[in-house]
Amino acid sequence: MSMSSTSSVKTGLAAHLRSSIGWTFRATAIGSCFLASTTVAQDNLLDEARLLFSPIPKVPPALDGKPATPEEIELGKMLYFEPRLSKTHNISCNSCHQIGRGGADGRPTSIGYNGQRGGRNAPTVLNSVFGTAQFWDGRAADLKEQAGGPIANPIEMGTPPAHAVEEIKGIPGYVEAFVKAFPDEVNPVTYNNIEKAIAVFEGTLTTPDAPFDRYLEGDENALTDEAKEGLRLFVDKGCSSCHNGINVGGGMYAPFGVVEKPGSEFLPPNDKGRLQVTGKLDDAYVFKVPTLRNVTLTPPYFHSGNVWDLKQAVAVMGTTQLGTELGAEDVAKIIAFLRTLTGVQPQVTYPILPPSVPTTPRPAH
Repeated sequence: MSMSSTSSVKTGLAAHLRSSIGWTFRATAIGSCFLASTTVAQDNLLDEARLLFSPIPKVPPALDGKPATPEEIELGKMLYFEPRLSKTHNISCNSCHQIGRGGADGRPTSIGYNGQRGGRNAPTVLNSVFGTAQFWDGRAADLKEQAGGPIANPIEMGTPPAHAVEEIKGIPGYVEAFVKAFPDEVNPVTYNNIEKAIAVFEGTLTTPDAPFDRYLEGDENALTDEAKEGLRLFVDKGCSSCHNGINVGGGMYAPFGVVEKPGSEFLPPNDKGRLQVTGKLDDAYVFKVPTLRNVTLTPPYFHSGNVWDLKQAVAVMGTTQLGTELGAEDVAKIIAFLRTLTGVQPQVTYPILPPSVPTTPRPAH
């Protein structure tokens, strides 16, 4: 291949990688994904990493291009921690997405209304604003749509939207807070605004300034030599074919078991993944590629939540997705890199929730 041809390949590849968020993974793309990870031939690891990844900005992005007001954020924070949005008044968004635990809950699957178990591991809420869609199967297009799902889900919080509105309207302090957050609306207490306020608050839950972010910004001393070797393996082995972009994942869908199907403990046969959303047979056992940001804080792993050891998770990914048996030394180096993805955690003061009054709807028994 001539030098001009090589230059063209690199230029096209760079543009392809920068637009990776929003990919929809299909079997026909597997070959090109692996080719992308192996044909990037940069001498400088930092330059190569900048083609594949982006640092998390210090200031969270505005949802829908409109900066949130302090009143919207404060209302959203209250609602995020509000157990009265659940049928039994004992479950909040934070129950399953605990901000102090990496945005997850440390369980294989979460416990919802009446002690019911959810079907999948709770993904982290941290940095979810950067995801191409929400939930493991991508059934929610954005944070706003995601925020309303668990409230109404009969297994999770179990509250129909109309009753959630009735509950909030029955708490005078919330009525005042909604008026402040949505001053231009005649009837601000709506389910749409409940979703919007929670989404606005969730959008602030980002974790910038990880060692890897500082590295991408030019501080080559931000990573140890072992972490740099892990990054090199992460790229060269093909991990970055799917785990790329600002969230080191979260921007595309992929089948679990590209090369080799994992065992049923990792891939429960009755959970068909994205097929249940799209109805397309090609989407059987296809899931959104999870973010690896703060991954050391959020065991257990995979949508089944059946892997507690990050070493095992990395090894399983090697065999199932890449067709590679990763040795113990390589796994240790990759994990050294993954540790550099832990950023500054959100510092959230627990809100004082407005009190119920005698006419506030009561919890279900």
